[in-house]
Amino acid sequence: MDELVSGLYELRNEINLPNPTAIPEPASSQELRLDVDGRYPLMRASGTFFFSIASRTHWIANLTNTSLNSWTGEIWYKDGDTASFPYTNVNIEVQRSQFPDQRSAAVTFSVAGASNHTFAYKYKSPYFHEVEFEFDFEEGITPLTAIDTHAHPNRPATLLQETLSIETVFQRTGFAVTKSGGDTPLGLPPGLDARWSDNEMHDAMQIHWSRFANRPQWSMWVLFASIHELGQGLGGVMFDDIGPNHRQGTALFYNSFISQSPTGDPAPDAWVNRMRFWTAVHEMGHAFNLAHSWHKAFGASWIPLAAEPEALSFMNYPFHYPRGQQQGDGRAQELQFFSKFEFRFSEAELLFMRHAPFRFVQQGNADWFDDHAFEQLNLSAEPSLKLELRVNRQQALFEFLEPVVLELKLTNISSQPMLISDKLLSELDHMIVIIKKDGQPARQFSPYAQYCWKTQLRVLMPGESTYESLFASVGKGGWQIAEPGYYTIQVALHQEDTEEDLVSNPLRLRIAPPRGYDEEFLAQDFFSEDVGRILTFDGSQVLANGNDTLREVSAKLSDRAVAFHAEVALASAMAKEYKILDLDDPNHPKIKVISPKVEEARKEFAAALTDQPKMAAKSLGHIDYKYYVDRFSDWLQKQGDVQGAVNVQDELLQTLSARNVTNRVLQDIKERRDAYKH
Repeated sequence: MDELVSGLYELRNEINLPNPTAIPEPASSQELRLDVDGRYPLMRASGTFFFSIASRTHWIANLTNTSLNSWTGEIWYKDGDTASFPYTNVNIEVQRSQFPDQRSAAVTFSVAGASNHTFAYKYKSPYFHEVEFEFDFEEGITPLTAIDTHAHPNRPATLLQETLSIETVFQRTGFAVTKSGGDTPLGLPPGLDARWSDNEMHDAMQIHWSRFANRPQWSMWVLFASIHELGQGLGGVMFDDIGPNHRQGTALFYNSFISQSPTGDPAPDAWVNRMRFWTAVHEMGHAFNLAHSWHKAFGASWIPLAAEPEALSFMNYPFHYPRGQQQGDGRAQELQFFSKFEFRFSEAELLFMRHAPFRFVQQGNADWFDDHAFEQLNLSAEPSLKLELRVNRQQALFEFLEPVVLELKLTNISSQPMLISDKLLSELDHMIVIIKKDGQPARQFSPYAQYCWKTQLRVLMPGESTYESLFASVGKGGWQIAEPGYYTIQVALHQEDTEEDLVSNPLRLRIAPPRGYDEEFLAQDFFSEDVGRILTFDGSQVLANGNDTLREVSAKLSDRAVAFHAEVALASAMAKEYKILDLDDPNHPKIKVISPKVEEARKEFAAALTDQPKMAAKSLGHIDYKYYVDRFSDWLQKQGDVQGAVNVQDELLQTLSARNVTNRVLQDIKERRDAYKH
């Protein structure tokens, strides 16, 4: 059998240019990706014409084999400067050779079968893209980066027995994988709380990727850690678009639910290893901008995609397979999934990773909502649930610089109890959030981070509601709500069990103009990526410029709503022993701790939460205000100030009682307060 020919080809020289007046001038350089043999062939070809630094065209064609060395097909996808690329068909002739440097491809482009234009490409690599991984791990954690595919007896009968590594998974996907060092333990100081917070994880990645500012774009960092402060229900988190070069990274939590094998499993150690391996590749898949298998048809995408609820892919959830048939704790679904799973991605996912334009990440663009609203969604004529989007104030008017915190309310409007996921309003990959400023295109809000939760079902009784906050001002697309003016925000929520979608009311809000020079001047630094990330992740010990801006905001605008948000973020980072990566010695990286600043944190927390509680509750929103006050009172208790913790909860009870929150919330406050006394 001849050598495989799939892979990356580059333009060598032009063979034939019969009619240069009818066809645009040839591109300065070209790439061809041929995908016809090898592992998981898709019978596709794609390529890029680079006309200049700022002008390029990307194309994709479906192929039919016409002979041993020939393929032909119609170009069905174009992106970029399409006016300079009029071709509609492609024919590919390959010169095979056992010597890679002698392989070549003659590619003829034509317009409706005429005006042929032929180029010669030279074989470069069996892979379509290059990617760089770095694996670091917390001391005491043994990272699992390879697995015996037959270690667990619940597997497909046809599955090849092998030692499969993470690198091999992505090599088979089409990437030339290299390692950028790492694979060394990050030393932990004795007695350190091993639980990681969002802001610590975010700072860790900021520190890490700053070392690789001049590296190629395709690069990823993976940190194997013990546990997140949110507990065992969180198995991993993916942070996207870190820094100007769109660095991406993932954290995996080994002491979470992925380390808890089901009771009675015949091979519990193998089950844990397989779940840890699946979680790593799943989260890394998110960093390649892959959606969950069941989520692809929900929202805008690079091409129209159908959901794949039964996909046997790394991007599906084993314990929810197939989607829409969850029962109990998902054990039956997990058994069924792994009995068929062959440690791969679906063909739609392979198409994206191999052939989509390399610049594609989730940009957050959603212009199609301007004309079609949510009419493309699967809406029920008689929904059982009602989704509301609202603000905790009489008018939806926000001060200039004030971050916008919204509230989601989901109510069972049927006459029957309903089972819903306990994370239904928390997982933004179940939602589309559209933000439109008057006179500008609509934008889809995309959060900075994506979480891998173990969800559970809960009963929502008739008339009962569940709530969640939504920090909507800033995300991967930058500051979405900043400039003065009117905005319309609407949310669509996907129900997995019924495969139906809910659409909220359109919420119209206004951002007021600045009141004076200080606000206008500070806005230049406030509406930055650093400040956006600090506010999103409740603090940072690394983003110094952003912290300086928030301190200035707190000092100069202490009577403005934005000060509450600034002070919460500053206090949260100072209140605890804060883990950061110490990379001064690249051969011996370690985790070091910044000691808490107790008095400063107490002062900032008080300024944010208790000095002006009515204003704070209004700006932070009821849900987030209670969350932060609970954290503050718990922190006071740990500091030995039990009476202070009781007083803070009393203040919370009085504030939220006056704002007519539900009795269930008020009862929760009373129970927490009384627990401090005992």
